[in-house]
Amino acid sequence: MPGLLESLADTRIVVVQGARQVGKTTLVRQTVERLGGRLVTLDDDLTREAAVADPAGFLRQNPEGLLAIDEVQRAPGLVLALKAAVDADPRPGRFLLTGSADLLRLPTMQDSLAGRAENVDLYGFSQGEIAGVRERFVERILNGDTFLDHRGALSRTDYLIRACAGGYPEALTRPAGRRRSAWFDNYVRRIVERDAPDLSRLQRLSELPLLLRLLAARNANELNVSGLASDAGIPVRTLGPYLDLLETLFLVHRLPSWSTNLSSRVIARPKIVLQDTGLAARLINASALGATTNADAQAVGSLLEGFVAGELRRQLTWSDQNARLFHHRDRQGSEVDFLLETDDGRVAGIEVKAASTVTARDTKWLAQLRDRLGDRFVAGVVLHTGDASFPFGPRVAAVPLDVLWAP
Repeated sequence: MPGLLESLADTRIVVVQGARQVGKTTLVRQTVERLGGRLVTLDDDLTREAAVADPAGFLRQNPEGLLAIDEVQRAPGLVLALKAAVDADPRPGRFLLTGSADLLRLPTMQDSLAGRAENVDLYGFSQGEIAGVRERFVERILNGDTFLDHRGALSRTDYLIRACAGGYPEALTRPAGRRRSAWFDNYVRRIVERDAPDLSRLQRLSELPLLLRLLAARNANELNVSGLASDAGIPVRTLGPYLDLLETLFLVHRLPSWSTNLSSRVIARPKIVLQDTGLAARLINASALGATTNADAQAVGSLLEGFVAGELRRQLTWSDQNARLFHHRDRQGSEVDFLLETDDGRVAGIEVKAASTVTARDTKWLAQLRDRLGDRFVAGVVLHTGDASFPFGPRVAAVPLDVLWAP
């Protein structure tokens, strides 16, 4: 909540956005109660009809205080009325919106609200939030920490249990197994049957579950559009809008490639990552026990890599370090799972290994990147499922994966 209150203190419109069931409404309700505002939801049919019929009048419900509007993407006509309202009265903190779709990606949105609105992204619970601690991994690694004093407390099975649980608050209230699986199945079904048709007129929306399963099987891998189109039975030229829709719904995200050459970043393949590893595991019918005993190493590695991607993205929303997340792969074969880069050019590298032991071979690309970047490279770690931390040369170390949420 502190970051949200900070945004409301100097911004006219604040948009809390993220997938359905990640806690947006709960956060906004708490904020409204604290600030004495008014909350309305466009999931209510009568409320939505009122917003569509008279957008300007709808926005005058609480003229002297905060008006919070839940699921604003369901009445896109409100956007122009919001623009007019805050241009006429530019006080900060007038409107707090939530959206289960990325408003900037919606073709029905008639204005971007540029200069008037700030987005606050929500991704479901992080491991630190579940444990009640504030994670500082991003801040520490970008300050050069290699965490050599950290000892792990979890086994590989423990990590897989957490990855397969995911971060949706309601899913976490259900026991692993049949009941939690039913929650994930219904979650996908409702998005396909309700949210997707509200946002898109694509002809093959019924095939979104298949596309999601194929993406889950490729989780945290480079996006090969032609191979994905072939498996999905969707022509390559028409696949793009379906991927855009899944990203708009906060079900997947594309992790851009990093390079010292800015032009190369634009043309290189991104990685495709599901926002929640619990959903990813369900889509490929994986459980923590099954992944431990039967799954191939690549599948387990992809699941844990996607898990780390989600933890890093969550931490970046509250970290004091202003940084962006990338992956790295060059033509010489150098590959690093994740790179964090700050505005002032500092770079930290992160590799993920499902094994409990790490060798010098596992750190070679981090070492190569360190030697190539010199002082710009502040630290590199290989996150593994063992319990000990070891140095592997200057500014490079192997560290247990639970360092991500260590206090």
